[in-house]
Amino acid sequence: MLRKNRPAFPIGENPLGKIKGHDIEVYLDVERPYPPMLRRTPYPASLEPRKEIEKHINELLEMDVIRKIGHNEIVEITNPVLITWNDGMSRLCGDFRSLNNFTKADRYTIARIPHALDKLAKATYITKMDCMKGFHQNGVKPNSMKLPE
Repeated sequence: MLRKNRPAFPIGENPLGKIKGHDIEVYLDVERPYPPMLRRTPYPASLEPRKEIEKHINELLEMDVIRKIGHNEIVEITNPVLITWNDGMSRLCGDFRSLNNFTKADRYTIARIPHALDKLAKATYITKMDCMKGFHQNGVKPNSMKLPE
């Protein structure tokens, strides 16, 4: 099973595996041109936080979680937000609040706990998603990647 699902596990220097077949799709209730409340200007950040944001962005590029975009692509839908803890560690998040207002709700309900446990009882293998970087192991469907263009 491990060999068959090798892409879902870390390889070499890259600590992040990829989950195949569970790509996320985003549906918007709005067409281009986007309304002004969806287009966001970047939050101001001083030099130290900007360096930390750049470090996180480079890390995510190396792990193939994000991609560089072309000069003609619009990216104002989210702003990077740096969360810093008391111990000096930090995490980069995206502020998608404005996008949430225009996202069509996914009416697919989550399985009820008793039904999920019944299915797990028959399983040969049980695993969990490695949440080292949140949901970065999930891909985004190509048609949803083009939303900000």
